[in-house]
Amino acid sequence: MTGAARGIGRGLALALAAEGFAVAVHYRGSAADAHDTARQCREAGAQARTFQADLTVPEQARGLVRDAHAAFGGPGLAVLVNNVGNYVHRPLLDTTDADWAEMLGSNLLSTVATCQEAAPLMRAAGYGRIVNLGYAGAGDLRARPGITPYVIAKAGVLQFSRALAVTLAGSGVSVNVVSPGILDTSVTQPLRAIPAGRSGTVAELVEAALYFVRTSDYVTGQEIEVAGGWNL
Repeated sequence: MTGAARGIGRGLALALAAEGFAVAVHYRGSAADAHDTARQCREAGAQARTFQADLTVPEQARGLVRDAHAAFGGPGLAVLVNNVGNYVHRPLLDTTDADWAEMLGSNLLSTVATCQEAAPLMRAAGYGRIVNLGYAGAGDLRARPGITPYVIAKAGVLQFSRALAVTLAGSGVSVNVVSPGILDTSVTQPLRAIPAGRSGTVAELVEAALYFVRTSDYVTGQEIEVAGGWNL
């Protein structure tokens, strides 16, 4: 479980713990929060350990998967949830090289690296569930001048996930995407643009992710938008 120290990541980690999974709680800099997430997972009756890595560095991303696979014994890695990804809101012509590198590295390339490391392990085991976090509307190619690098990265997550789903089809491994819109944890809250008239909750996002974890590998290459009708 990447990016599991707090917020959406913590909610997903606790949900996996409640499902009976041992949870690898990843963090980059929020050590105290990550240890608290792991503590809450253990209180729910699950095994949990924390792992530090900067997933914008591909070898650290791959190393995280290897470490998590070996951490708890048994069959190894069964579920990979990619939640890491920073967000920058800035006028397009003011975005810097560093902005582009961080958006692509944290949102897209981190997902590519962890999936590339996890996929052979899962295929060898004959079972795996990969759930990547996207962004509602990222596949629609609408102009988003304030968050262009972020949207490009998330559109890449969607396309990569679909390609990986086809690659792994029939192996017992599924690859799917859950794409949040405006949640109650979101930086911006343009509620008037949401047909449902409210922001979503972390719990609603978690339920969509759990569907992909629980269901058959025949459900693969799919996206669920948790967005209250936003962008439709």
